[in-house]
Amino acid sequence: MAFWKQFILSLIVIVAGFAAWVFFVPGAGDTMRDAGIPNSIVSKIAPKTEGTADADAPAARAQGQQRGEGQGQNRRNGGGRNSAILVATQAVVQGVVNDRLNAIGTGDAIRSVAVTPQASGTIREILIKSGDRVKAGQVLATLDSEEQVIARGQADVAVKAAVEKSNLYHNIKSSVSRMDVFDSEIAEQGARLQLQAAELNLARRNIIAPIDGIVGIVPVNIGDNVTTSIPIVTLDDRSEILVDFWVPERFANTVSVGQPVEAMSVAKPGQVFSGMVEAVDNRIDAASRTLRLRAKIGNSSDELRAGMSFSVSMKFAGDKYPAVDPVSVQWDSQGSFVWQVNDDKSHKVRVSVVQRNPDFVLVKADLKDGDKIVTQGLQRVREGGAVRVSADTAANAEVATQ
Repeated sequence: MAFWKQFILSLIVIVAGFAAWVFFVPGAGDTMRDAGIPNSIVSKIAPKTEGTADADAPAARAQGQQRGEGQGQNRRNGGGRNSAILVATQAVVQGVVNDRLNAIGTGDAIRSVAVTPQASGTIREILIKSGDRVKAGQVLATLDSEEQVIARGQADVAVKAAVEKSNLYHNIKSSVSRMDVFDSEIAEQGARLQLQAAELNLARRNIIAPIDGIVGIVPVNIGDNVTTSIPIVTLDDRSEILVDFWVPERFANTVSVGQPVEAMSVAKPGQVFSGMVEAVDNRIDAASRTLRLRAKIGNSSDELRAGMSFSVSMKFAGDKYPAVDPVSVQWDSQGSFVWQVNDDKSHKVRVSVVQRNPDFVLVKADLKDGDKIVTQGLQRVREGGAVRVSADTAANAEVATQ
């Protein structure tokens, strides 16, 4: 169907509907007068609704106009208490933006060492087992050391011979040259160094714990041939746990070393462990736009393990803004606003939403603590209109402040 045909058909339907409303709906004439249509036009369009056969119609119409004018004047004057709109309100409170940060991190022992032998050889003895607590300097295992024992003995003999020769040359200085005496002293010092080297090689046949810690699973057995690249065991000092986690870039200038943190482990649901930020990375990761932090958490009860995942949270002072109920925020062509009740009148206050939370919305606006904001009855509220606050709202506000 062509457009002009559709337009004509729509116009006919609208005119027919209007005519039906005029002739079949009582009071249609009064409605048109209230809309500002002149009475001369209304009397021609809706003669039946004017009751022209009734001699008293003009007087009744005059009374109706007087009532309408009185009601209009009453509305312009704000109306009486019975005409005021019943609304529910909620007081403005102060809210803090970005007051809490949550992140996921991974825990690690404060010190962890994979112990490897300092020399190659065959394991002769293993002196620890998984779960043992060891001290720094404790022997964990030993390697075969027969060759080293022989080498130390030989070095010991060489030292004794060098000492005897040196002492002899000192006693007969008049019979030998000074060069011979000097050579004997050098030979003695060299023999002593050889002895120290032999003792060092022998000592390295013992695999020593470098730190205090707890022994992990021992992956070797007696008789295994090991080298300096094969770990014998892993030691973890988990008296404290380090948790690495990443925070968004906007917190880069907010976090600092020493700030308190709280952490919860998946293995210990509901149990909160306290700690503090130990280190802050010196750069933002370009790929994820996050900053790496490291927190230190006490573990005196030995409940935590390296490798655990943690939910880490931090609290910040944050910026304070007025907080209002989410349902009170309305929108129009100019943006967001709320209705404020002041002296039993409603006033539109423009707001800028800063942060949305489940229970309230933080806004930037000319509002202060205790200001009444309409939360119910919003559909009928108008600028400067008379309103009255529900008694339930006042009671709830009084309870909330107690």
